[in-house]
Amino acid sequence: MTDRHTPVPTLPTRTRNPVPPALTHIRAAVRQVHDATPPDRDRAVDALRAFAILGVVLGHWLVTALVADTGGGSHPALHTASPLQHMPWLAPISWVFQTLAVFFMVGGHVATRGHVSARARGIGYPQWLRARLSRLFKPVAAVLALWTAAVAALLLTGADPGTVRALVKLALSPLWFLLVFAALTAATPLLTRINPLWPLAVVLHVDLLRFGLGAPGWIGWLNLPAGWLVPYTLGAAWTRGELERRRSGWILLTGGAAATAGLVAWAGYPASMVGVPGASISNLNPPTLAAVTFGLAQCGLALLLRERLGRATSRPLAWAAVALVNLSAMTIFLWHQTALMATTATGLFAGRLPGLHTQPDDLGWVAARLAWIPVFAVALTVCWAAFRGYEQGPRRPSNRPSRVVRVHRGKSTAVPGRPHRA
Repeated sequence: MTDRHTPVPTLPTRTRNPVPPALTHIRAAVRQVHDATPPDRDRAVDALRAFAILGVVLGHWLVTALVADTGGGSHPALHTASPLQHMPWLAPISWVFQTLAVFFMVGGHVATRGHVSARARGIGYPQWLRARLSRLFKPVAAVLALWTAAVAALLLTGADPGTVRALVKLALSPLWFLLVFAALTAATPLLTRINPLWPLAVVLHVDLLRFGLGAPGWIGWLNLPAGWLVPYTLGAAWTRGELERRRSGWILLTGGAAATAGLVAWAGYPASMVGVPGASISNLNPPTLAAVTFGLAQCGLALLLRERLGRATSRPLAWAAVALVNLSAMTIFLWHQTALMATTATGLFAGRLPGLHTQPDDLGWVAARLAWIPVFAVALTVCWAAFRGYEQGPRRPSNRPSRVVRVHRGKSTAVPGRPHRA
């Protein structure tokens, strides 16, 4: 028995670990974006666009190498190379990450829907087009300004002209996409009723002339608009309700995959769906029939995945990530090559680093390159923080709703990162 004056020991109470304020803020922002999104918004459309953009970025980071020459000198020369040159059996990587056809299909779908909505609300074509293209081209000014200054600085400091040419080509290569996409967008009112089989027939006949009848190579550039018009008009057909049945997706997937396999196996088309340095034929520049049929298969798969993507993006965190990528789609797309090159140039101070400056000729390089991907992502984040204002506009006062929240009160996305409004 204890004395009544003896204090009875008490067990310490267990306290919960406090949630860090930053995590609390992130959770609140994620929930705010989710709650502010209209229930009738087609989140699968935004998810497809986000996957298409990220696919292109990761694909370039995986198959683009800047090899440092072993010669001496204060300015090491760099030249482009690709692991697909030395390991052609890695071609399936390009099948996964060459996702531009999906982007063009989503673009055609959204543009057609936006144009129809604009006409119903009495909005004229010039106003509609100006709203759609402004967010495409504003970020381009920053890219051109920075690279003009960078090229001048490199040449003045005695950099190898071949190196400068290779860097500029990589940095500005995303701009061809904007030009084609802008042209198709401007022609949307004329394209809404075109059957995708018509531009597909153009691609077929151009390739017959090039590869079968010995026509000059320049004729292949007719496929640049025609090839991307195929998925763009598929998007218009999607808007018209012609691709709602799952049967349509299966036809595109199986038919496109079978046609591509036949073209690669028996017609001499390259297996890689991206350009390979030194190759006599590129499936992408300009697009070939194999690239277009492969794009049809990708579009079919995208249509089949819509319901699953819609369910996945019903989760607040997944939807917030998709919304963020859409808001910064052009910034990510335009600066991802610059992020790769900035990392490569900075790494030269430490010597020739595996997976960054070495020849991409074995699996060791592939493993090392995979380890560099997070570093490229950090560099791209820095570019995003510096230049996202050109796409998203100036920052708002802190007492106003964030742009992500305000954007996703719209019903549909007209251009990457904007509401699906006209």
